[in-house]
Amino acid sequence: MIDPHGDRAVYRQLADQLRADINSGEYGPGAAIPSEAALMQRYGVARNTVRLAMVMLREEGLVVTHHGRGTFVRDSLPIRKISSDRYRAALSAPEPPEYRTEATHQEVPATAQVAELLGVDVGTPVLERRILFLDGSLPQQMSMSYIPLELVANTPVADPQHEPWAGGTVAALASIDVRVTSVRELVRARMPQPDETRSLAVAVGTPMLTVTRTMFAGDRAVEAAVDIVVPGDRGELEYRVDLGG
Repeated sequence: MIDPHGDRAVYRQLADQLRADINSGEYGPGAAIPSEAALMQRYGVARNTVRLAMVMLREEGLVVTHHGRGTFVRDSLPIRKISSDRYRAALSAPEPPEYRTEATHQEVPATAQVAELLGVDVGTPVLERRILFLDGSLPQQMSMSYIPLELVANTPVADPQHEPWAGGTVAALASIDVRVTSVRELVRARMPQPDETRSLAVAVGTPMLTVTRTMFAGDRAVEAAVDIVVPGDRGELEYRVDLGG
């Protein structure tokens, strides 16, 4: 119940109550949250209290508000597992992709960041690949990656019509006799940028998992993904480290 004289702000108490109702299943995925007027009457609180509680729940990613329709519990989204063995599988047994892509390629000069990752001079021509991955109509991840242009110019890898490749970038490079022998990844978490919020259709408060990846053929860097962006509510990273013995 709501205690107007308690130490905890009333809107936080209301958010706690609604959160508990969502977690218990009283309001299931896609269910409508009662209107402002109904919540005001049920809990004896002011309109602004209800609105502040809704802001908290939206920022936590529990509910979404559609203007003119109301506030609803977020639907459960399919989780895409991104495992560390995916690169090995791309060479040994590439499977047809279970997703579709929207891809654009262009030739650009390497920025300082891209040049450092690839071990080339700033301004070196590279192929920029911007790819949005979708599961049906649901966006799953975005990536921005770069390959030295000399490696892929006038090859199928430079043609966005060939996206998505069965086996991804590892298989794409293998098709032109560039064998990836190692991969380095740096994983971070951050809040989404405005273009990511739009492209990935994420709710307010949803954190992003970001991966900066460099692929190597021997000692040479052959691909640098500056940003692989996965909404935190749609993906999980799984890594296995074999220590031998």
